[in-house]
Amino acid sequence: MKLIKSLLLVFLATSAIAVDAQVSARMFRYPDVSETHVAFSYGGDIWIVPIEGGTATRLSSPVGPEISPKFSPDGSLIAFSGNYDGNIDIYVIPTLGGIPERVTHHGMDDRIQDWYPDGSRLLFTSSMNSGKQRFSQFYKLAKQGGLPEKLPMAYGEFGSLNANATKIAFTDKSRIFRNWKRYKGGMAADIFIFDLQTLESENITNHVGNDEMPMWSENKIFYLSDKGSEKKYNIWCYDTGNKENIQVTHFADFDIHMPSLGPGNMVFEAGGKMYIMNLGDYLTKEIKIDVTSDLISIKPHKVSAAEYVENAHIAPDGNRAVIEARGELFSLPVEKGIVQNLTRTAGTAERYPAWSPNGRYVAYWSDQSGEYELTIRDLRNGNSEKQITKLGPGFRYRLYWSPDSKKVAFVDQTMAILLADVSSGSVEQMDKDISLLKGGLQNFSVSWSSDSRWVCYDKSLDNSNSAIFIYDTKNKVTRQVTSGFYSDHAGPFDPDGKYLYLTTNRNFDPVYSDYDNSWVYPNATGLAAITLRSDVPSPLAPVNDTVAIELDDESTAAKDKEEKDDKEDEKKVDKEVKIDFDGFERRLIMLPPSPGNIGRVAAVSGKVIYHRLPNSGSEGGGRISSDVCTGRSGRETHYFRSQCLSGLG
Repeated sequence: MKLIKSLLLVFLATSAIAVDAQVSARMFRYPDVSETHVAFSYGGDIWIVPIEGGTATRLSSPVGPEISPKFSPDGSLIAFSGNYDGNIDIYVIPTLGGIPERVTHHGMDDRIQDWYPDGSRLLFTSSMNSGKQRFSQFYKLAKQGGLPEKLPMAYGEFGSLNANATKIAFTDKSRIFRNWKRYKGGMAADIFIFDLQTLESENITNHVGNDEMPMWSENKIFYLSDKGSEKKYNIWCYDTGNKENIQVTHFADFDIHMPSLGPGNMVFEAGGKMYIMNLGDYLTKEIKIDVTSDLISIKPHKVSAAEYVENAHIAPDGNRAVIEARGELFSLPVEKGIVQNLTRTAGTAERYPAWSPNGRYVAYWSDQSGEYELTIRDLRNGNSEKQITKLGPGFRYRLYWSPDSKKVAFVDQTMAILLADVSSGSVEQMDKDISLLKGGLQNFSVSWSSDSRWVCYDKSLDNSNSAIFIYDTKNKVTRQVTSGFYSDHAGPFDPDGKYLYLTTNRNFDPVYSDYDNSWVYPNATGLAAITLRSDVPSPLAPVNDTVAIELDDESTAAKDKEEKDDKEDEKKVDKEVKIDFDGFERRLIMLPPSPGNIGRVAAVSGKVIYHRLPNSGSEGGGRISSDVCTGRSGRETHYFRSQCLSGLG
């Protein structure tokens, strides 16, 4: 009896281990079906399972991904697109497993479509001969490999042949791999029938929405379309006899993805589940599939965060920096000390960190609430975290603190330029730039005056040039301060409250083309400064050496007192930055650095720092050099001289 109990315990224990090793797969992709089996991609590998479901067997396991398995007509072979050798090529493998045989060898990606009906050749798409690889074309290839032959259509993305391979149903473009839904524009695909003998074509859908992935079966062409009342991708059918389109499936909650035909059946994925549909009565049922895996992707393991650094910001004293990597925020020392994970929030992403000027706070976007909200981490008060805003759905970008560490400026995905108050959480809109696309949003920046009153930025105008704008946070007024006749890009305010620095395209040094009989105007960007007030002298005003005159003690004392009073007055004025907006652009002065590819301007007292890329059309690769305009200042005169600091590339 004890022996039986012991054996029973061992059996239950091993059964539990086996059950734990089997995972109910819910991330199927690219399925295909034969008479007896279903093949699919899961975890980047090709798997196969009986058509009734059950535990799947893995057929491929290279480091790269494998997609789109396609059974041969007799079910003995599977062709798929995979990355075994550093490029997406087509491979053929026996259905019961074996060594994959590579059959395409071009440097561009090759995407398998299907087998020819007789099983001797493969149909695939590639951009190998499309010039700039902005579209794909159809090719046929022997299953053993060799030189592919291009089909006569100029464009091709998804296609399926009829039973005798004399016609093909295809799309000339596709939105399948895009993440846009319910698109209705010029890139929406239609289904065409192309006669490979007469070279005639016919549009069988002619719909403003998306008709994708045609699958030819006898006298019917099945395809995906979102034109139904559900507004989801469902299976539709076109009858080549009566030329009618009917809707076959009615999934309302999830889109159908990557359907594929086999003998008498169709398989597809929807909502993470695998479905099989009988082509006779259109009845659909779920296939239950388990995979046996070590689940290495979710096994606890160490990852180098250094390979995933996204954004960084230096502390105001320069001793540390805050780094965004893998959705976490890390504080790094400049030389001595430890690396500290500030957030430690599994399942939450923190983005675009910015250290406050007083060094106390780190601001960032956190999606802990479900949407990206402005969040502040108080480094003095136990590293505590506080959500500041309640903006709701949307995406936001880089954060720019005011010098008094009370406000934060940023731009969001609607291209609105916003200002958030850290203490109250209120958000006000300063402006909007409707020309900001992804790159413009990611690189949008503002600069603050030293008194935290003025916010400066540039914005595109109707003439496609950019002009500089200044927002008054006190009076809630926005002013355009340059005309936009030239394209100007806002730089920093001078910390002393005297100048606004900027880059501007005002240099005209044309180069004549050898090919198209026209002039081009490269290297047009120069570094400039504008005095904020009319009583501030030009930064390039001449300096005149004078002779010191000795005075008696009484006169010296009076002079010292006068200078002391002047300095006290200057300190009072320095606290508030005043701007004379009348004639603002007329006070613009071009600084000495030669025009070229200049950007990323920063300023400290008496100096301007900027990055320079090699001039367009010149040698030097893409190495960035750093220049510093330095100067000597007096009470009434201020001038700059250009100096290049090497080694800061």
